[in-house]
Amino acid sequence: MSLGRTIRIYLDDGSVTGVKHAEIVNWTGQAISCPRQHVKSLNDWPESKKPGCYFLYGVDDESGEPAVYIGEAENVYDRVLNHLANKDFWNEIVFFTSKDENLTKSHVKFLESELVKAAKNANRQLLLNGNTPNQPTLPRSEQASMKEYFQNLKTLLGVLGHKTLEPLIHKPSNFLEKKLDKLDELASETKLFLNVKGLEAQAILNDEGIVVTEGSFASKLVKDSLSNGYKKLRTKLIDSGVVIDNGNNFVFTQDYLFTSPSQAAAVLVGYAINGRNHWLDSSGISLKELETNS
Repeated sequence: MSLGRTIRIYLDDGSVTGVKHAEIVNWTGQAISCPRQHVKSLNDWPESKKPGCYFLYGVDDESGEPAVYIGEAENVYDRVLNHLANKDFWNEIVFFTSKDENLTKSHVKFLESELVKAAKNANRQLLLNGNTPNQPTLPRSEQASMKEYFQNLKTLLGVLGHKTLEPLIHKPSNFLEKKLDKLDELASETKLFLNVKGLEAQAILNDEGIVVTEGSFASKLVKDSLSNGYKKLRTKLIDSGVVIDNGNNFVFTQDYLFTSPSQAAAVLVGYAINGRNHWLDSSGISLKELETNS
């Protein structure tokens, strides 16, 4: 069973859009979120003069998609001043340092490599890093400490409004997680199936919406009953390569998060449809029945 956590967030000027300092109770790490226009005020924050990892958030100039750049520095403030002069896309920085002096250059380089890999796997935003940084050699005990730091970092980053490191679908990475996943299989994620006129798709229902999984099919035909918003979403999925032409149908090349079961179903079949009636679990029970009887 997951344990609860207590998180404190300090709003420097009392505004939710200003500089924020966040921490998990009883953890030595800390996070600061800062809008681009207030970056120079970080000079007054000793937390920014330490080794740490950082995320630059904004919009990619070419694609218009939400984008992120991940980096590390021995002195975060000095590095962000460089980015202020040389990177135009970003409008917010979120960085992580330590309240003590135990986070070193080697530690943050190790973390940077882990963060870039996790962001690539999650595929939430356009990642502007060219390559995954090489990981320095750390003693086994230090690697374990950094992996614990990573988990807390991921939690705080999400609380600050960024799901950059959160996978769309939880995929167990080791034997222990697999065992726990089976014991708690339907606690937060439910596997669903759609089969309409021979068109087959699979999805995972979770706390964010419904994730249609890679390999699912979508119809190439669109009827008038499909809303203009859903038609635009289909066009976006095609143009971005999320779905590709597979002959008779389109096929998903990656997992994709939809906001609701009906949105997912309608986009897949090409016409208005009640997704809660047509998404079924492995026993053939509709999502509507599952929700009604739970």
